[in-house]
Amino acid sequence: MIRGVRGATTVNKNDETLIVRETEKLYLALISENELKADSVASVFISVTDDINAAFPARAQRNIEGWKYVPVMCMKEIAVPGALPLCIRIMMHVNTEKDQQDIHHVYLNKAVSLRPDLQPSN
Repeated sequence: MIRGVRGATTVNKNDETLIVRETEKLYLALISENELKADSVASVFISVTDDINAAFPARAQRNIEGWKYVPVMCMKEIAVPGALPLCIRIMMHVNTEKDQQDIHHVYLNKAVSLRPDLQPSN
């Protein structure tokens, strides 16, 4: 079974170091929360809002041991008026036997506002 594992985070400004650092934090949280191994990940899509262009957030994946060969692609998010700015979203396509409700989606920084229904306290 292939399941989608979602996550999102934000940065305070369009800065190369921040983009890579916050994306790496999100990756590590997704990996930890879902006990992921690189070999079980078919691909990763990363989208960014229009106000992020100082770096490819996919660079963060290269900092993670064992994730060198996982296919990853960056793209632009739809520019919806009033949408959360400076946002980075990740969608991992993971081979797993877990049921849909057992997948842990992770939202960090201001991105917690995107899915308050998925926060641990709910």
